[in-house]
Amino acid sequence: MTRPRVHQPSGLPESNPTRADGLLADLHLDIPLLTGLFLLCGFGLVVLYSASDQHGGQIERQLFRLGAAFVGTLLVAQIPPAQLRRWSPWFYGFALLLLITVLIVGEIGKGAQRWLDIGVFRFQPSELTKLSVPMMIAWFLAEKPLPPQWKRLLAAGAMILLPVLLIARQPDLGTSLLVASAGIFVLFLAGLSWRFILGMMITAIPVGWITWEWGMHDYQRDRVLTFLDPESDPLGTGYHIIQSKIAIGSGGLYGKGWLNGTQSHLEFLPERTTDFIFAVLSEEFGLIGILLLLTLYLLIILRGMYIAVQAQDTYSRLLAGTVTLVFFFYLFINTGMVTGILPVVGVPLPLVSYGGTSLVTIMIGFGILMSIHTHRKLLPT
Repeated sequence: MTRPRVHQPSGLPESNPTRADGLLADLHLDIPLLTGLFLLCGFGLVVLYSASDQHGGQIERQLFRLGAAFVGTLLVAQIPPAQLRRWSPWFYGFALLLLITVLIVGEIGKGAQRWLDIGVFRFQPSELTKLSVPMMIAWFLAEKPLPPQWKRLLAAGAMILLPVLLIARQPDLGTSLLVASAGIFVLFLAGLSWRFILGMMITAIPVGWITWEWGMHDYQRDRVLTFLDPESDPLGTGYHIIQSKIAIGSGGLYGKGWLNGTQSHLEFLPERTTDFIFAVLSEEFGLIGILLLLTLYLLIILRGMYIAVQAQDTYSRLLAGTVTLVFFFYLFINTGMVTGILPVVGVPLPLVSYGGTSLVTIMIGFGILMSIHTHRKLLPT
């Protein structure tokens, strides 16, 4: 089928797409978004190489995971948004079933029951809910006019709360926080009234107290108390954040240079390849490196919001906007906890930290964005 010719506005030269551009378009890949993702992942590998003490095996595993993640992006990008919409309730139900399964037969590690081992590999079912929850809420709200009425908001809230409680039982505070935020972002984009937002803020006070008294483990309370006063236990619960802030501050404007960080290479900084890799970057590349990293994130986020604005139906707009905002929330939570302005909740730096399941989930989310943007129908003018 011959592609329709797009006429340029007068005064602008007509573009001549290259063969590579045509191939990417046929594969439903968005070039600006894909470029930003490649640059960010490349920068992340450079930082990870230093953080891992030049451990070749760890880099090879990360490259394999990145390859699998980009394949996931490519495959999901081929699925039209209308098909994603039809699958949303089934995907949500499947994710809930896996969460229940992991509480029954999941592997236990470091005091938490979060993993399912299926022989070939193991994975965290809670990661799927970062996509299934916003897809389900977007599907549910898109069926009726927006903004949604109170009954639909309460029903949507129950759909969000169920997987959040199941994840909190594992326990996994970081993931439950991200899943809850994903659902709330859909509600926000659907046009919540200020009265409802104020009501949620008031309700959060007793809910927070109940969670503190009966819903949190001792180590989770310690994290909150450490956030308020890390110096109260500098060799115990406050050690992570104190060493992280030392690493960030010692980087200065230009940093100590790649592979020359002392906090990480002398093993003062814990979890330096995962949750605290931002501190490694700050120490070795300084403020310049931080600004470069944030610029890459900003370009990806702006492109995601542009795709959301350009989406042609309510479901696609809600889902694209939420995927982008959750990606921003990843960044905000990780940098906030590493710099000491938020409690440590175990959220990795997206597309930079060493990891597998979370990386694949994020990239599948970007595959959804590409699908929404590249499957748009030409509207009559």
